[in-house]
Amino acid sequence: MELAANLRRVGNDIVACYLVADGTGVTLVDAGLAGQWDEFLAELAAMGHSPADVKAVLLTHGDEDHIGFAERLRREHGIPVWVHEADAGRARGEGKPPTGWGHVRPAALFRFLAYAARKGGLRTTYLASVRTFGDGAVLDVPGSPRVIPLPGHSPGSVGYYFAGVDALFVGDALTTRHVLTGADGPAAAPFTDDPAQADASLAELEGVTARWVLPGHGTPWTGGVAEAVRRYRASGH
Repeated sequence: MELAANLRRVGNDIVACYLVADGTGVTLVDAGLAGQWDEFLAELAAMGHSPADVKAVLLTHGDEDHIGFAERLRREHGIPVWVHEADAGRARGEGKPPTGWGHVRPAALFRFLAYAARKGGLRTTYLASVRTFGDGAVLDVPGSPRVIPLPGHSPGSVGYYFAGVDALFVGDALTTRHVLTGADGPAAAPFTDDPAQADASLAELEGVTARWVLPGHGTPWTGGVAEAVRRYRASGH
């Protein structure tokens, strides 16, 4: 799905990842579910690119529904996969603490689980190797994104701001469609390790302006970063 020139979404409102291009190549932000591989190739081709043009995979965090085909790209195409140092072990499958589910609506939960099962989400291929960065880095990959630390959903959750496409990628730091309830609009994502820290981390977005706020789950948000954070806080989680 084309969002803007040099910016496309792979997947849908249930699980999404994103492609950003510039004159040096393509960066993939998150890697969704393994079964979204063909959609990834189709969106890449629609941009006039192939896997050979992808220079980096950037993970917003190391959860299973964000690393789906990352190892395939690394293994088959030699594309480096980057993740915050605090989530490196998570991306390698070294475990994460249990988190509560909270409120669930059966229809929404079934839709999420059925889609994940259909797209290979029940069989995760973890990363054999990752490259890491720390807080505040500006990464030397296509688009030169600035890393914004947003710990809470996981210890190494981050956002990426790409000035060239005026987009802020937030992973699961917030959601615009809750996969367990189906509720629309900016809110906290489920399965968050430390909800209090996740709430506090949104202060890092103060002063960030972007046309696009792009989550791992839900519709692209174009109502402004500040308004997304305000609605998150007003949602009551």
